[in-house]
Amino acid sequence: MDRIFVGGGGEGYGMPQHLLLKYGNRHGLIAGATGTGKTVTLQILAESFSKAGVPVFLSDVKGDLSGLAKSGDALGKLHEAFTSRAETIGFTDFGYDSFPVTFWDLYGEQGHPIRTTVSEMGPLLLSQLLQLTEAQEGVLNIAFRVSDEQGLPLLDLKDLQSLLVWVGENSDSLSLRYGNVSTASVGAIQRALLVLENQGGDRLFGEPALELSDIMRTDPDGRGRISILASDKLMASPKLYATFLLWLLSELFEELPEVGNPDKPKLVFFFDEAHLLFDDAPKALVDKVEQVARLIRSKGVGVYFVTQNPDDVPEDILGQLGNRVQHALRAFTARDQKALKLAAETYRMNPRFDIETAIKEVGTGEAVTSFLEAKGVPGMAEQTLIRPPSSQLGPITAGEREEIVKTSPIAGKYEAVVDRESAFELLKARAAAAAQEAEAAEATQAEASGNVRGRDELEREFSKARRYDGQSYERASTKTGTRSTSSRKSTDKSFGEEMTKMVMKELTGTTGRRIVRGILGGLFKAR
Repeated sequence: MDRIFVGGGGEGYGMPQHLLLKYGNRHGLIAGATGTGKTVTLQILAESFSKAGVPVFLSDVKGDLSGLAKSGDALGKLHEAFTSRAETIGFTDFGYDSFPVTFWDLYGEQGHPIRTTVSEMGPLLLSQLLQLTEAQEGVLNIAFRVSDEQGLPLLDLKDLQSLLVWVGENSDSLSLRYGNVSTASVGAIQRALLVLENQGGDRLFGEPALELSDIMRTDPDGRGRISILASDKLMASPKLYATFLLWLLSELFEELPEVGNPDKPKLVFFFDEAHLLFDDAPKALVDKVEQVARLIRSKGVGVYFVTQNPDDVPEDILGQLGNRVQHALRAFTARDQKALKLAAETYRMNPRFDIETAIKEVGTGEAVTSFLEAKGVPGMAEQTLIRPPSSQLGPITAGEREEIVKTSPIAGKYEAVVDRESAFELLKARAAAAAQEAEAAEATQAEASGNVRGRDELEREFSKARRYDGQSYERASTKTGTRSTSSRKSTDKSFGEEMTKMVMKELTGTTGRRIVRGILGGLFKAR
């Protein structure tokens, strides 16, 4: 198998329209207004790539594409329409079939959890996700640099949040080395992270992170597995949706080896609602997407953008999309008319019909197509009737989905979160160690202060006793000069007894224990 049958074109729709597998990595565009058949086109292309042994990754925005996991039904209400169309376009191999599917869900509800780490996402994509200003993006870049230099792995959101706290506390020293680090910028990033966390975006970050090999699997029968990302709930956070898919493209670009011009793609990636990727995107991000689109085909990856208007995709990227399926466009506004004219101009002209008129008038399940031919030359535009799908048209039940997840080849691999030592734990340990050191220093200082006070008190007591002894001796000498010697001896004995009692009393108290540890030793040594 070296080609994919897409539908029938020409007079009476009897001219087969094929997408050559060896040009499947030259990217593509599926465009058209709502309700014109884009989803079915995506479905039949995914089926065909899978049957050819090519793994597929696609996002399921409406939930309809889960039907790929279940065979179509000859008793279904569309069976007659499907068989009639297959006969019209000469699709003699038409039959119903199911395909090997792996369900993924960022929230872990409708499929296997899918995660990456903060460090793998990187500051550029994370800044886009958080919609940071240039100054805030600069601070985030500094945080990533600190993470690398100090061995503080950024795995989940709490790692980044704790590192930003550290960056804010050390902003003065960091500013001298990396440039201005304002606490206002740190606070703004923390608020953006809090919003992301409240939206459930924290589930995207952590471990175990996605292994690319798990979306590039083939089954024992040789068919490529179709990875379906549940995106109906994810679409409530369009920036998160677009950033995650762009991250996945970037990872494929960075990790996969060069393969040149393979006979068929290593992976085909369908990016539904592609306009979300480019809406309000900074030039740096658009440039990155263009770079990835231009170079990733040498890694054997084909990227197909699915959107309503061709002008949703920047012109530099649009020019790299060699395989095109243009469903109907409704030119109700000036923007629609401009998009229609642009779409018509990007096709190789066909003298049999006017392309602009055809794009306005094609019916549901019909499109103007153009696929690369020999030597990569764009094929002539054809008005094509798209072939019917072999799998179920529409979603499967929740129970059927759950059973497929349970029996998946990767069941149990990503479900349990692993929280290994990273920036959060390391910074927490540093803070605890610093607190212990501070407590120990404070205790030492307090002990030294207590020792000084204890020594001063003892010296005052000695002074009092000496003064008292002197006064007693003088009074005794005044009364009887002959008894002065014995009186002095008696007084000395009395003084010694009093001192012994006083010292013993002190030794039984807290002050005494401090004296034993250091004060008396110093006094005796001095004497």
